[in-house]
Amino acid sequence: MADVPVFALPLRQQKLLENARAALGIGNHVYALDATTQILKATPGCVEVRRVHRRAQLLQFEEHNRIIAKAVGGLSSTPFIFSSVTKDPLRALSSAERILSADPTSCSALKMLAEAAEELEMTETAIFAREAVQELEPDDTENLRALAQARLKIGRPTEALAAADELIRLKPLDAGAQDLMRHAAIAQSQPVPERAAAPPAPADPLDLAREELAHHLPLVEAEPDHLPHYRAIITACRELGRPGDALAWIRRARARPTGVTDAGLARIEAEIEGEVLELQLKSAKSALLGSPNDEQVQAHVESAQRELASFRLFEAKRNCDLSPHDHVMRLKLAQAYLDSSRADAALGHFREALAAPEQRVAALIGMGRAHRARREFEAAVAQFILAKADLPKMDERKKLVIYSLGECYDALGREAEAIAEYKAIYNDDIDFREVTAKINEYFNRKIAGKK
Repeated sequence: MADVPVFALPLRQQKLLENARAALGIGNHVYALDATTQILKATPGCVEVRRVHRRAQLLQFEEHNRIIAKAVGGLSSTPFIFSSVTKDPLRALSSAERILSADPTSCSALKMLAEAAEELEMTETAIFAREAVQELEPDDTENLRALAQARLKIGRPTEALAAADELIRLKPLDAGAQDLMRHAAIAQSQPVPERAAAPPAPADPLDLAREELAHHLPLVEAEPDHLPHYRAIITACRELGRPGDALAWIRRARARPTGVTDAGLARIEAEIEGEVLELQLKSAKSALLGSPNDEQVQAHVESAQRELASFRLFEAKRNCDLSPHDHVMRLKLAQAYLDSSRADAALGHFREALAAPEQRVAALIGMGRAHRARREFEAAVAQFILAKADLPKMDERKKLVIYSLGECYDALGREAEAIAEYKAIYNDDIDFREVTAKINEYFNRKIAGKK
């Protein structure tokens, strides 16, 4: 793993970053956090994304009670994670990010982030984290030392010299600091080697989309039955993050004689309609974060959820009718029924999907969820056990199955079996959902009972 410049991000991530910056500009830090979190999960080495992410975190932190945030952020697992940074830097990176999401002023989490980044050879990210520590604790000499070394490592001697100078101010007799200053001064005095001309930066995809839009808008008026103009406009609108406009244009295209029977346009229309509904739900949830006790906002979220679930069910039914023997479509229909709170209808379709070996695990998980929704916990346990056995690797999917199995055991009052499942996850990932809290609560009850 290494540092990743913005231009090397996939186009979708570049677009998300631009949207996050725009959202910060209008004070919508909730969207900015959501967008940058998505990017960092896929590409943790882009320091520019981290800068936007941190600004959004700090804005959110200012809006909440700092004492509460500190209590959440100072998780007991922190000292144990520090000791395993070199052993599992990816896990340490994830843990640091989790703590910072609750308390971006946590210097211990920032240092953990820096150490993990160094192990992963993401030096720019390590420098970013140590600079954040310096802002919070300017007299932390060990952090200054590490910051100077990191800057020197990637050829930034002037900045390394500044950090070393500050270190000497705090510890005038520190031989290591004097060594650092000498190395930085020598590096600064060296002639900068000529570099090959950098390749031209790739064209901004958003600029390209705007150009396409400007080019095809007048053409579609001149040739209203020429579908390629509509397709270009629809694609540009989607690239620019304007699904509502894209939906309006696709419906306009489908109203033309040439577009009525175009199967491709029909498929894209369904995709975009789903995107619009998802965006409406995301917007409603963002509003709820700002007003958690507002009944009207809560009702709006529930309405958006119902509308999206209803749309997905309609589309799943239509696709299943078109391809009745397609087990992937059958599985999607079952999931759509379940998301629409129709567990009874979902169960039959999940059973049909079991006929395809490649869909077996997903169908078993779905059946477990459906039985749990019907409060048939014994039946749910049976399905989750089968799904667990079919998943050899302890990945996110298997952890979710085991967690669901533990919840069902809890619902049946089989506490010891539930804790055994939670422990299986805890041994691999102490940060997964509420496993740590559940295990701690269990042992606290045990201790209290002995007294």
